[in-house]
Amino acid sequence: MNNQIFINFPVKDLQKSLDFYTALGFTNNPQFSDDSGKCMMWSDNIFVMLLSHEKFSSFATKPIADTKSGLAGLFSLSVASLDEVSKIVDAGLTAGGTEPNEMRDYGFMQQRTIEDFDGHTWEIFFMDITKFPRRIS
Repeated sequence: MNNQIFINFPVKDLQKSLDFYTALGFTNNPQFSDDSGKCMMWSDNIFVMLLSHEKFSSFATKPIADTKSGLAGLFSLSVASLDEVSKIVDAGLTAGGTEPNEMRDYGFMQQRTIEDFDGHTWEIFFMDITKFPRRIS
């Protein structure tokens, strides 16, 4: 079995969140989806579980954080080109997401940030490792 990552998000509006993540390029896996949670696939190994607050709370040992006013984590996805970065973020903006800052250009990496309806923050980036600064010891 390949290693897989499942990121679990509490969401207030499951359908609205499903539509948003579909616009970003995730696909729904109905095998792990029901009326209280949707499994969204980025790749064969990366999944985002969109869970109603009630379902999320059944797994949690702490109260659900308010990610609209505070940052709970940054989730980053690399893509194959700068055009793909823009395509994904622009689709997310059209679907109702927000972009909290302008694109960041680090020379070897360009990154845009998008937040979903619940404030979960994604950094979509393209990295050209050949442009990474060499370190001299």
